Amino acid sequence: MTQSGDMLDDEHYPAYTMGRAAEIIGCTPDFLRRLGETGLIEAHRSSGGHRRYSRHQLRLAARAREMCDQGTDMASACRIIVLEDQLEKALRSHQAQDSLGRRQR
Repeated sequence: MTQSGDMLDDEHYPAYTMGRAAEIIGCTPDFLRRLGETGLIEAHRSSGGHRRYSRHQLRLAARAREMCDQGTDMASACRIIVLEDQLEKALRSHQAQDSLGRRQR
């Protein structure tokens, strides 16, 4: 069983309500809804149906807001963020394989 402290340490735990998430990011709840529509972030739903966001999702949303504030349209910003995330994962995988290969030699 997970203790509440463990959940708060988990960057994917949906700890933030939509209002609090919008306040932290400095955006409107509508901006968060539109990010959900683009597929960048999918809000978790509480048992009452309310949207809740994790720290990881807040980081993505903050990056999107920053790009939109600089003039990038939302769809493009979301696509760029997805591609950056894919590249980061590929680089980590390559580094892990490289490291494993060196250890096996």
